[in-house]
Amino acid sequence: MILKEIEENMLKNSSEVPGDHMKGEGKNHKNDQNHTGDSGLLIHPLGRDTSIQCLVRLSRFDYFSIAALNRSFRSLIRSGELYQIRQKMGIIEQWIYFSCDVFKWEAFDPNHGRLMHLPKMNSNECFMLSDKESLGVGTELLVFGREIMGPAIYKYSILTNSWLQGMKMNTPRCLFGSASLKEIAILAGGCDQYGNILSSVELYNSNTGTWEILPDLNTARKMCSGVFMDDKFYVLGGVGVGKTTQLTCGEEFDLKTRKWRKIPNMCPPRNGGDGVTETPASGEAPPLVAVVNNVLYAADYASQEIKRYVKEINSWVTIGRLPERVTSVKGWGVAFRACGDKLVVIGGPSLHGETVTEVNAWVVDEGAPQWNSLVIIQSGCFVYNCAVVGC
Repeated sequence: MILKEIEENMLKNSSEVPGDHMKGEGKNHKNDQNHTGDSGLLIHPLGRDTSIQCLVRLSRFDYFSIAALNRSFRSLIRSGELYQIRQKMGIIEQWIYFSCDVFKWEAFDPNHGRLMHLPKMNSNECFMLSDKESLGVGTELLVFGREIMGPAIYKYSILTNSWLQGMKMNTPRCLFGSASLKEIAILAGGCDQYGNILSSVELYNSNTGTWEILPDLNTARKMCSGVFMDDKFYVLGGVGVGKTTQLTCGEEFDLKTRKWRKIPNMCPPRNGGDGVTETPASGEAPPLVAVVNNVLYAADYASQEIKRYVKEINSWVTIGRLPERVTSVKGWGVAFRACGDKLVVIGGPSLHGETVTEVNAWVVDEGAPQWNSLVIIQSGCFVYNCAVVGC
């Protein structure tokens, strides 16, 4: 019923240029009023509230087309109201955003197998060619890099399908550990623009676009990883001040008490090792970790194994192997992410001469990983950046 009604509205509004719905709010304002009458009704026979209840159940992939129907739909989507209602109802779609070309970003919807090219970032070439980190939070994709004058942040808004320059942190940094939980994200440690290793931590709120200073880490570190688990933020591994080996400790931040707790030997063993001995840093990527259903997993690129963290005994167990067709350079060039109830591995195949990216997923259960190839994309074989946005 809802789809039929939307199709009828689209036919009525066919005078609006297809694909131009993200441009010019006032272009067809007169037509919008003619076709909708009361702009608050959205879908005439249903009324506003019932219309919204129908719309929240559609895939957000369809929202780009819905925004083209009239001013009311466009305003509803761009304001973020629709996503706020979805969140309250527990309707969240996890999409994967990745860059296998320093000048391009793509989005993949693993639930429907659909790929979307993001608009070109409106930054200068210096930023595009710099080393970057990325993070999904709320309805935004944040990309951290460097311009000629110093560190910079660009954010892609799902609401408007556009890039904007983001507000800078209190202490700009790179090589930090980060993770998000709904509309907030925490960034911990890293390096400042002079190469100093940091213990400082900041919280970002995507609803307000503001940064808040949090208590410092117990141990300053860079090249670390961050996750949320059981509504607490964890930072794992990394390299400390004056260190040439990977740190084996982790730290837990309680959002309620605002305090850090150090956890010895929490970092997953690396390079195929079974113990928790320190290993040389030597240009390795930060730990490849992800959380599904409040269970922490790690990918060991050297042994091509997947490990699961056992909280009760602060230990790791091997549960299976990574997809055979994905390779990396000391952990770089491959993405290991949680996406809803799935673990996702994104990277290029091991075959020489290939320039494709493969997305593999495992719906996590108690058994060994069973990887399914979701899509093969002609976009290079090295993943520069990757983030998951759920809304």
